[in-house]
Amino acid sequence: MQTKFSKSHAFIIPWPICETVIDHYGHVNNVAYVKQLETTAWAHSNHLGLSIEQYQTLDRGMAITEHHIQYRAAVNVGDTLHCATWITHCDRRLYLTRYFEFYSQYKQTVVLTAQTHFACIALSSGKPARMPEAFAQPYYAEMLRQANEQEC
Repeated sequence: MQTKFSKSHAFIIPWPICETVIDHYGHVNNVAYVKQLETTAWAHSNHLGLSIEQYQTLDRGMAITEHHIQYRAAVNVGDTLHCATWITHCDRRLYLTRYFEFYSQYKQTVVLTAQTHFACIALSSGKPARMPEAFAQPYYAEMLRQANEQEC
């Protein structure tokens, strides 16, 4: 399959579209897209070696502070979206930004783009807390890997 993502080495997972995510207009519901953003982000974090168990052990989490989503085309049952994500910013202290592109196999085009901003929090209090090195290292390294791709 030939996809057209902004990053050639993005992390990608498939999302087969079934009836359960279709709204009353016959298209994928916007709530389902938000859930898939979360699913894709977690899959990528897991791929980078980070798990919910580590988050809990370290009493840290990456909480969403802001979503920017652009819906570019409707998607119907039977399509498969290829959901790509990559890290665009990691300050190694508190903030992280992820970018997403969802590509329709049927339409052969990107149907959604999104950017999500996160802040590191203490899970026990919900308050901002310094990002532990166990988070900072893999997220920052991934950001640099993607940035270096752009320069090549």
